[in-house]
Amino acid sequence: MSDTEKKVIIVDGQEIPLEGEKNILEVARKANIDIPTFCYHSDLSVYGACRMCLVEVEGRGLMPSCSTPPEPGMVIRTNTARVLEARKMIVELYLANHDRDCTVCERNLNCRLQEMASRMGITKVRFGERTEKLPKDESTFSLVRDPNRCILCGDCVRACREIEGIGIYDFTHRGAKAQVEPAFGKKLAEVECVYCGQCAIRCPTAALVVKSELDAAWKAVLDPEKFVVAQIAPAVRVAIGEAFGLPPGEITTGKIVAALKKIGFDRVYDTSFSADLVVVEEAEEFFRRLQSNSRLPQFTSCCPSWVVFAERNYPFYLEHLSSVRSPQQVFGSVIRNFVSKMENVPNERLVSVSIMPCVAKKFEARRAEYVHDGIPDVDLVLSAQETIKMIKMANIDFRELDPIPFDVPLSAGSGAGVLFGVTGGVTEAVLRYAYERLTGKELKEVEFKAVRGFESVREAEVDFDGRPVRVAIVHGLAHAQRLIQEVREGKRSYDFIEVMNCPGGCIGGGGMPLGYPDYQMVLKKRAEGLYNADRLSPVRKAQDNPAVKLIYERWLKHPGSELAERYLHTHYYSRRRISDEVIRIQEAKSARKVDVAVCVGTSCYLRGSYNILQKLLKMAKEYGVEDRISVGATFCLERCAKGPNIRVNEEIVSGVGEENLKEIFENIILPKLEEVYEA
Repeated sequence: MSDTEKKVIIVDGQEIPLEGEKNILEVARKANIDIPTFCYHSDLSVYGACRMCLVEVEGRGLMPSCSTPPEPGMVIRTNTARVLEARKMIVELYLANHDRDCTVCERNLNCRLQEMASRMGITKVRFGERTEKLPKDESTFSLVRDPNRCILCGDCVRACREIEGIGIYDFTHRGAKAQVEPAFGKKLAEVECVYCGQCAIRCPTAALVVKSELDAAWKAVLDPEKFVVAQIAPAVRVAIGEAFGLPPGEITTGKIVAALKKIGFDRVYDTSFSADLVVVEEAEEFFRRLQSNSRLPQFTSCCPSWVVFAERNYPFYLEHLSSVRSPQQVFGSVIRNFVSKMENVPNERLVSVSIMPCVAKKFEARRAEYVHDGIPDVDLVLSAQETIKMIKMANIDFRELDPIPFDVPLSAGSGAGVLFGVTGGVTEAVLRYAYERLTGKELKEVEFKAVRGFESVREAEVDFDGRPVRVAIVHGLAHAQRLIQEVREGKRSYDFIEVMNCPGGCIGGGGMPLGYPDYQMVLKKRAEGLYNADRLSPVRKAQDNPAVKLIYERWLKHPGSELAERYLHTHYYSRRRISDEVIRIQEAKSARKVDVAVCVGTSCYLRGSYNILQKLLKMAKEYGVEDRISVGATFCLERCAKGPNIRVNEEIVSGVGEENLKEIFENIILPKLEEVYEA
């Protein structure tokens, strides 16, 4: 039987059967043949820009393995002289355009470019170094962008566009001046960035990194006058061990607590406890909405990237978001208002630290509503990456640590609270409470497996003793946007919607450990670790958590009380993204004029607003009114989901396209010009 008939390809002399793989790279990896890549990610589209994955195909020459479909009978070699020379040249070219300050780089010893240079045996770069240094962007609390370390692989462009559906990055300029940056060179704090870090976790160099708060953390724990309290998020416990040689998904909670105690933290608590508080308050809120049939669907509000995205794009849905704070901020409030009194420590001495998988939590902790009398509920947010560095800086042998428990009396978190770390977990935790609250019956089977999984959008209908409750779970803001649009159009109907920004939920957060070629596999193992933690928990429902009962008895009185509303809930408001400046392109000569501003913020720009701007200038000339219409570009008109947008005097017009621009010009712009002259 021929190779073609057997449907195999031969890679480095090894016959490998074809089983539906999309490209040669997938086939090779299936057989544990490592082909280096920069721009290939299993959860992003195939781009083929870096050319690191070149292989030699018999009869065809060098071809990129990520974008070449496998065909039966192919004979492929991954390490010929031509392949090795090409890869070496590619890495040298990257190094020529990249800062070589590796010893002080945040990604030192964990950098894909550094790793490739070592693997290629590069000891000297034959090309000169870049001389022009571009400024760093440190404008956000969450991320730092260093264009001097960018190798133009485009990973961040695709991550923001495909996972988030926002697209704040794109390629600008040409040739040697080419860059990846937000539109018009704006800073991250000035565009639609939701601070999630999905760009940073996929960046192979250190062009995008988590903004570090390590120095502040060390200063706090080494100050004998400070009482430092830490909380550990559910997802962190199944990931930090990866940096110390343990497999993804292994639960290392006790070791993390032991490491933090060695470093000098005075108290270490489990954020799963405050997740249980969130479950109780959010389920009670859901119960009230179901009873009154108002403000449905109820959206979750645990994910700070989703919340800020909703504030910017869906102001009409803000009252549908649960008013309960995220578990981080609930615990921050508990630490400031309960733990401080329990420990008899004034808030001026207390330092509240959260250890999170998410870099958007850094932004969340600094929201004005979570700062009281100049003191934030959460002082510092350390990502899993930063926590790993802190443990290593302290010379702690993590693998050999004897595990120790969380501090009491807030040590207990239920299995439901642990599930907050994985997509669908918040929904499942709320359902475990809401079922008993609505039916008055004990829930025997606590696992709602219908809401589990890794599909981008999942839905389920749960029978609450004759009352059907429809829920939806979505992760990735690009998918969330499509789902919400269908809800608005009446194509879908739900009572409860869980939205998480990151793939897989918090286990895929932008602050989690780096360096995995098959990230989807890692996410699934982390998820299974959390499900195992839930199964092993002696308490699996938030309402059965004794620590939650203690908090209500000693402080909050009862769910939904005035105290609970004050300390565990919040409010949301429409949030502007970019300063309202206008770049004038055509200035009217007449005092009687109409001002037209075209939004060129990243979202509208990617939908074609630049072409609209050009056509608008041309149209004004064709109609002979260019001296009476001022035309400019602006950032941002607050309606990204409906873009492209333009502003005609004070009226905002959405959904503008090249196909309807003439109609808008004739029916909106020209009539306003007539009004000005009549006045």
